[in-house]
Amino acid sequence: MKRIFALLLAAVMAVSLAACSSQNGQNQRETLVVGLDDQLAPMGFRDADTNEIIGFDIDLAKEVAKRLDMDIQLQKIDWNSKEMELNNGNIDCIWNGLSVTPTRQEEMLLSKPYLANRMIVVVLKGSDIQSREDTQGKQVGVQKGSTALDALNADEFMGNGQVKTVEYADNVLALTDLKTERIDAVVMDEVVARYYANLDDSYLLLDDALNEEEYAIAFKKGNDELCQKVEAALADMIEDGTAAQISEKWFGEDILLK
Repeated sequence: MKRIFALLLAAVMAVSLAACSSQNGQNQRETLVVGLDDQLAPMGFRDADTNEIIGFDIDLAKEVAKRLDMDIQLQKIDWNSKEMELNNGNIDCIWNGLSVTPTRQEEMLLSKPYLANRMIVVVLKGSDIQSREDTQGKQVGVQKGSTALDALNADEFMGNGQVKTVEYADNVLALTDLKTERIDAVVMDEVVARYYANLDDSYLLLDDALNEEEYAIAFKKGNDELCQKVEAALADMIEDGTAAQISEKWFGEDILLK
């Protein structure tokens, strides 16, 4: 009798474990790990009061993850090591004001561009720098590992040692040194520069752009399936107006590429 009871108990436990295992498998959701520089306002940055990572790209990524029935994890990375973070599998994508360049197209799988941008020069109001040509011989700040640095080095008035380049971990540090006049100018993304100029009217954005470019989302080479899913979800958001609402929240207008 005891043996029969033991066998019945073991059978019940086995069925229960199998049911739990099946249920956990059904409920388990994939996580989209998004790598970003958490100082790139308004694309992705930390709220000064809550320390929460917020921004335009963050809102887009969260909505895409929701539509793909995925959880999302926002992972701060060293922007200068972003390719390594992606290729090592530490993150699934880079979604944070990433400019499209030929080199990045070779090293990473890039989505269709979703936003246009320019590289511009930021100075303080009252500066004697009125154009790119006026930066010659000046100290110019730029984010390390950024396309702003590439644009500066390739520029006819700023490249080939015509300016003294000062590299920073992020644009916030560069603008801080500009504000205290440790440097004379900063080369950075116009989308980002306009956000900070709206917060501090001491900054002046020159209309003399170094180049024009576009933003895209980066994935590891070969991860075409995830890239296509994200592209499709973002396309749906643009089609139904959700992306436009997010753009208007951060920029006051719809600036997404169609």
